Amino acid sequence: MTDHLLAQEIAEEQGHVAIMYERLDVLRERARGELGRVQRENTVDNLQGSSERESFTKLFSNRFAQLSSVERGLCFGRIDETDGERFHIGRIGLFDEEYDPLLIDWRTPLAQSFYRATPAAPLGVTRRRHIRLNGRTVVGVDDDVLDLDALQDTDRSTLIGEAALMSSLGASRTGRMNEIVATIQTEQDEIIRSELPGVLVVQGGPGTGKTVVALHRAAYLLYTHREQLARTGVLVVGPNTTFLRYIDQVLPSLGETDVVLATVGELYPGVEATATEGAAAQRVKGDLAMVDVLAQAVENFRRIPDAPMEFKVDQHELVLRPAAVRKAKEKALESDGPHNPARRIFVRRILKVLTDQVVDKIGRQYVGEEDIEDIHKELAEDDRVQGVLDHLWPELTPQLLVSVLLSSPERLAAAAPHLSEDDRAAILRPIDAPWTASDVPLLDEAAELIGELDAAVAARRQQAAAAEAEAADAWKYAREVVQVQMEAENIVVMPWEIEQFENLVHKRQELIENPGTVSERASSDRSWVFGHLIVDEAQELSAMDWRLLMRRCPRRSMTLVGDIAQTGTDAGVKSWAELLERYAPRRWRSAELTVNYRTPTEIMTVAADVLKAIDPSLQPPVSVREGDSEPWIRAVPTEEFTDALATAIKTERAAMDDGRLVVLVPSPRYAELAAVLDDVARSNDPGVLDAPVALLDVTQAKGLEFDSVLIADPAGIIAESPRGLSDLYVAVTRATKRLGVLADGDLPQVLAVQGQ
Repeated sequence: MTDHLLAQEIAEEQGHVAIMYERLDVLRERARGELGRVQRENTVDNLQGSSERESFTKLFSNRFAQLSSVERGLCFGRIDETDGERFHIGRIGLFDEEYDPLLIDWRTPLAQSFYRATPAAPLGVTRRRHIRLNGRTVVGVDDDVLDLDALQDTDRSTLIGEAALMSSLGASRTGRMNEIVATIQTEQDEIIRSELPGVLVVQGGPGTGKTVVALHRAAYLLYTHREQLARTGVLVVGPNTTFLRYIDQVLPSLGETDVVLATVGELYPGVEATATEGAAAQRVKGDLAMVDVLAQAVENFRRIPDAPMEFKVDQHELVLRPAAVRKAKEKALESDGPHNPARRIFVRRILKVLTDQVVDKIGRQYVGEEDIEDIHKELAEDDRVQGVLDHLWPELTPQLLVSVLLSSPERLAAAAPHLSEDDRAAILRPIDAPWTASDVPLLDEAAELIGELDAAVAARRQQAAAAEAEAADAWKYAREVVQVQMEAENIVVMPWEIEQFENLVHKRQELIENPGTVSERASSDRSWVFGHLIVDEAQELSAMDWRLLMRRCPRRSMTLVGDIAQTGTDAGVKSWAELLERYAPRRWRSAELTVNYRTPTEIMTVAADVLKAIDPSLQPPVSVREGDSEPWIRAVPTEEFTDALATAIKTERAAMDDGRLVVLVPSPRYAELAAVLDDVARSNDPGVLDAPVALLDVTQAKGLEFDSVLIADPAGIIAESPRGLSDLYVAVTRATKRLGVLADGDLPQVLAVQGQ
């Protein structure tokens, strides 16, 4: 095609895109104006109460942010249909003043043919056009012809051919994951648009787009099932905080902000699980046996004395016999409630026993009902009685239970006699030790067993009462204002206007009672139930992790993405069927991604040898492209290793025009190598993903991708855990362009052939 025709096509597309951006500007100005109005009205106190003002400000701020976040590459495609209709496809839907579509949201059924049409099954599409933009400027147009016979002569003359997908795959990485709405492939689209109910397992090898498909599925479900998910939201669980930073812009760029992104270690409000621990501790804590251990630990806090307990309150000698305590305990446990709520029953029965003793000593004939209530209250407030009750059945918190259990060899042995001494030793730690990610499921399990403290229940009731009172005041104020205005202007109000008014006030009440966005409220509430759950690197989660996640989504509406071959821990998933038949029998289905869009063929050849060593029956995904450079693998003597590694980093950096290089090392050697390497971003650096060269261990690199990967000491990675080969497989498949492997000493056998 001539340059003139190409320029003509680009000008045509820029004209369409300009209209859409103009419409977006109008919408944004409206949102900005509405936000400004709310802020101005706040100054004159037209919105009642700080929580209401905050909620309305957040509402319009979020709308403004949503419109701004989709601006980059707003329109990315067009479909020409056999009936002559043309539709532009984009990140959100836009309409003109007549409500005719300017831009079709990529999640609508109408846009589905953009992703699924093929020459064999064109679905009524003659041409699919990919439009590549840099901000608001069209930089490329690429056509897929699906029905050449149906094209008009004018259409034939403007065909443009360039591989949009290959262009995106070959682009340098930026340190953040990008959305792929312009290049979603057929097998990916089928998964993204799969039905909401039940559990969908997406199994796929490295580079098949599992993560980005899962995130686009979140955006699609929020669009398609907005009414169902708007109040409950979607939870996206990732393997580590670095990964969450890597993906945090994908959903906002698709117009979705009410999504909670978290690791398992961040799912217990108020706890920062930042400490690390050994593989043995993770394995023991992740086993389902810890459910019984925690339950027994709670039971061991409830005591029945061996002999009568004698103590004095005021002038009264009181005796609490084992039989009375045992009976009170049995009655409390009959409630089948958690530890703290059941304690309230236990306390009432013990106080009744003690109250009866005092009454009998005084003489029942001298005591009335009010006197008995006063005696009961005085006993309940007595420090000695409180001490006895706390000794027999103490109030607990999850943090107290877990920290005491894991810091006491005696308590741990009593609660877990079935664990070996080595396993118990693996999880023992100081009582004030910082929390680890594998502690969080234990805290969550403990919270289920214990229940709320009395003080927490009282505080929650007080907050609810305050919110109800504020809502009632807002309702009364609004009605009075409207009534005064109607009387002053002699307005006759129609029934539908009253209904609209009442709906508005109800909305305001809802915002008062539930301030903040869905994601903000969900993040601070351990008991929050999400409408849908998405788990990335799902194969890494332990059995205890899954118990926690199943509580967050009891409806079992989930999307789990992972690769069994990449499981790096003994506590991880060995079989999707074994996991899901426990929690969602006959309510789960699976799909597989088979095409590798990330890793060139040359690098996958190395990865295939590692995968074969893991399990000869497994097949690697098929790469769609070849690379520009061959992987290199070599070994150096141990005394030369650190110098050779520093030299290799400089060489790899010089071989790259731009993009990012990651050096992957065994976890036990991380501190050692970090100390001797210069100009390398460390994993605890918030800007590690944006740095030209980053130093990570394999666990920190899960789910990420880099232009160039340098693996240091592969034998150390293999030896680090019983699943070390899986970790090496992960390391080898992080690269999009270049791969280098530097061994400290001899090459591992799995790499020896490639390294010759």
